[in-house]
Amino acid sequence: MQVESESEAAAATAPVLTAPLSLEGGLAAELQPANLLQRVLSLFRNVRPGSDLSHFQLPATFNLPKSQLQLYGEGVYCVGEDYLRRCARGSDAVERFTAVVAWSISTTRPPIFGFAPYNPVLGETHHVSSGSLHVLLEQVSHRPPVSALHATDDTGDVELVWCQNPIPKFHGTSVEATVKGKRHVRLLKFSESYEIDCPNLLIRLLPAPSVEWSGTVRIVCKESGLEAEICYFRSSAFLGLGGDPRCVKGKIFSSRSGETICEIDGHWDRTVSTKDEHTGKTSVLYDAASAIADLKTPVVRNQEGLSPSESAVVWGEVSEAILEKDWERSRQAKRRVEETARRLDRERNEKGEVWIPKHFSLTQDKHGSWECCPLEKSVPPAPIIVPS
Repeated sequence: MQVESESEAAAATAPVLTAPLSLEGGLAAELQPANLLQRVLSLFRNVRPGSDLSHFQLPATFNLPKSQLQLYGEGVYCVGEDYLRRCARGSDAVERFTAVVAWSISTTRPPIFGFAPYNPVLGETHHVSSGSLHVLLEQVSHRPPVSALHATDDTGDVELVWCQNPIPKFHGTSVEATVKGKRHVRLLKFSESYEIDCPNLLIRLLPAPSVEWSGTVRIVCKESGLEAEICYFRSSAFLGLGGDPRCVKGKIFSSRSGETICEIDGHWDRTVSTKDEHTGKTSVLYDAASAIADLKTPVVRNQEGLSPSESAVVWGEVSEAILEKDWERSRQAKRRVEETARRLDRERNEKGEVWIPKHFSLTQDKHGSWECCPLEKSVPPAPIIVPS
């Protein structure tokens, strides 16, 4: 089976890995061109409100030097304090559930106004190891865009399975990306599975440019009967003044009795605390400074083990040109990647072939939601690692 992202040039392209999105420095410090708002507004001059932007052709000058698959993956493998493994160490159901809530918040990363990752091509993959955690992603559908993630730990304690379908829409003065699909965290030795929603990404163009996460994230564990609702509040600022950006509030409660166990309050880019409803005790649930600051950039450990479909290879020349601010080269390199994907799609259609994902099965439920199931029980060690 031919993978969509393979091309004659891919094998010869050097992989390019860039700094993850973090609280300070990194890509945010590098990508600050002049007249950014005017340039962004010019993009949407001929776009009607309500338009679906899933396949909007973004010039390379507005791209982060990485794929959306890499952004999804970085939320899992690029961390400071390891909130994921803490989930499996909880002594009781409430402690484990609270740890899952903290881990969910840790996957929230600071977006950068005016920049977006590359839209992954069909069959593109991203495979990275961080210590004993191995993470594998695949673009399992292009229309609509659906990304799947599978992660396992050598200890056998934790497994992650995601299936995400972002739907960005233009609303005249803003763009909002609703992220459909679920994230599943499985704590195998406790036979517990946690189903987690994703917040939406809101990009305001006027009256003042901003980008923020918003909406309600619901976390459910049927085995323990516990549930959480966490609201990412939109800033009420006007012209950049006032408001309380990056604020989160919520609660953990019993879905069986409705009884509230604790209240959640704070800011996802600072600290988030819980207040026990019975004792009144307040505890720090999540500290962004220890989780998502000063994150390390992944590196290639095994060049020969890289797949031609690896994101860092597929988009390597584009990312290299963007980092060098060689905009003509980046435009041409991006066009080659996209034209190769379209050519392979045409060839399959002419032959009557149906593309099948390599690492996941892909289905739709009766409500039209996409579901992904890993074809292998565990993820093997990757050729790309996060330095310890």
